[in-house]
Amino acid sequence: MARTPRPPVIAVMGHIDHGKSSLLDYIRKANIVAGEAGGITQHVAAYIALHNDRPITFLDTPGHEAFKALRTRGAAAADIAILVVAADEGVMPQTLDALAAITEAGIPYIIAITKIDKNNADVGHTKNSLTEHGIYIEGMGGDIAFALVSSKTGEGIPELLDLVLLSADLAEITANSETSASGFILEATQDAKRGVSATLIIKDGTLTLDGCVVAGDAYAPIRFIENFLGTRVQQAGPSEPVRISGFNKLPAAGSLFSIVKNKKEAEALAKENAKSNVTTSERSAAIEGIVELPLIIKTDVAGSIDAIAHEIKKITHDQASIRVVSSGVGSVSETDVKTARGAGGTIIAFSVPTDTVASDLAQRDNVTILSFSIIYELSAKIRELLDARVPVVASEKELGRAMVLKTFSSGAKKQVLGARYISGVLTVGNRMKILRKDVEIARGSISNLQQARADVKEIKTEGDFGTEIEARENAAYGDEIVAFVVTDI
Repeated sequence: MARTPRPPVIAVMGHIDHGKSSLLDYIRKANIVAGEAGGITQHVAAYIALHNDRPITFLDTPGHEAFKALRTRGAAAADIAILVVAADEGVMPQTLDALAAITEAGIPYIIAITKIDKNNADVGHTKNSLTEHGIYIEGMGGDIAFALVSSKTGEGIPELLDLVLLSADLAEITANSETSASGFILEATQDAKRGVSATLIIKDGTLTLDGCVVAGDAYAPIRFIENFLGTRVQQAGPSEPVRISGFNKLPAAGSLFSIVKNKKEAEALAKENAKSNVTTSERSAAIEGIVELPLIIKTDVAGSIDAIAHEIKKITHDQASIRVVSSGVGSVSETDVKTARGAGGTIIAFSVPTDTVASDLAQRDNVTILSFSIIYELSAKIRELLDARVPVVASEKELGRAMVLKTFSSGAKKQVLGARYISGVLTVGNRMKILRKDVEIARGSISNLQQARADVKEIKTEGDFGTEIEARENAAYGDEIVAFVVTDI
C-alpha cells in the first residue's frame, strides 16, 4: 500500500505568557485565551487551520513548568514544533525546557519571535538571547528558520505558516490512508452526559465507524466520530484530531491507540496491555517517623492528573510524605468524600465542581474539599498542608552551664547559690535544669545573677558568681546548672 503526504502535526511550545495561545487564536480565529485560568493553557488541545489550501494540525501545548509531562507528550505526537519566544523577554527557563522536549522528540522546529508590536520589543536582543543559549537561527550563524510575528496585527503569521509547510515538505511526512487508524490519545475527559471521552490524533490510517479503539487498558466502540469542531463525521484521516466517546475507563493521555474489529478483541487486547504495563504503585510507603498527607484528586481532564502528580513530586519534607489515595476525572462525588473520610485525607478539586450530595456529606463528616483552577495556588496549598501534618517536636538547646560551689539559702522554691562559670551564656529569665552526676533532678528558672556583688543580666566569662534560682529540688555542691531554651521543630 502506497504512502502519501499527510498534513503536518505542529506543536506550539515555549515559555509561559510568550504568546502561544494568542498565536493560535489568530490562526484559527477562535478565542481560547479568555477561558484560560491564570493565563495558563492547562490542557493539550488540537485544531486544524488551512494555509494555501493545505491543512495544518496544531497542538496547543502548555507552557507552565508543571505541565512538562503534557508538553513532552505534545512534542512526541507532533511532526514539527514552533518554539515561541517573546521579543520583549527573549529566552526564558521554560523556553529551554520546551526545547529539551523538542530535542528529545527528535523533530525539526521553527522559531516564532512573538510580540514584535510591543513598545519594549527588542528583536535584536531576542536573537542574541537565542544565540547565547545555543539556538542558532538563520543569519545568526545557524540554519534554524524563524519568523517575526504579531498575534495582535497578524504580521508575519503567513510567513510563519509558509515555513511550517516548507518544513513539512522537507520532512516528507507521509501516511497510509488505506490502513486502520493508529496514533496518540491526546486528552481524556469524563462527564455525566457523554461518559468517558478522548481526543485522538491520527498519525496513520483512516478512522471509520467500525470496530473499537484500544488505548492501553481502555477501549471504546466507535459509535460516532466528532471532529475538532464538534461535528459528527463518517471518517477521519491522517493528522486529524477527533473525539471518541464511550470508553470503559479513562485512557492514559499520551498512550498509543489502535483499532480492532469488535468488543471481544478490544477486551482481550486491553487486558493484555494491562498486564504488560503493570507499574509500581506511586503510593508512598508509611515509614516509621514519617507522617502522611492523604490526597484525593479530582480534575476536569486526565492530563491535569499528570500535571498535578508532577507538581506533587517536587513537594518534599523530611518528616512527611504525600500519598495520593485516588485520582480521577469529573466532579467531586459522594464516593470521593467517603474515601477521604476513611483515609483521613483532603480532596483536591482542580477545575471541577462538587456534587450537592457530596458537599452535604463533606460538611457533615468534616471532610475538607479544596478547589483550584490555577496550578500555582494548588501547589502552594499542598505544601502548606504537608507542613501542617508534621508533628511539632520540642528541642532543647543548651545556652550556658555552671557548677554549684555553695548553697547560701534555700526555701520552698527559691535558692541562693554560689557558682562557677563553665561555658556559654547564662541570662536572667533563662529556663534551667539541675544535673547531679549528669542526671536531671529538677527544673526551674534563673531569677537573679550577681557578679562582684552587683546585679547583672548575664554571665558569659570565666569566674565565680552568685545566682538565685527557682526550683523545687535543692542544689548541692558539684551539681551543674544548665540554662536552655526550648524550640519547636
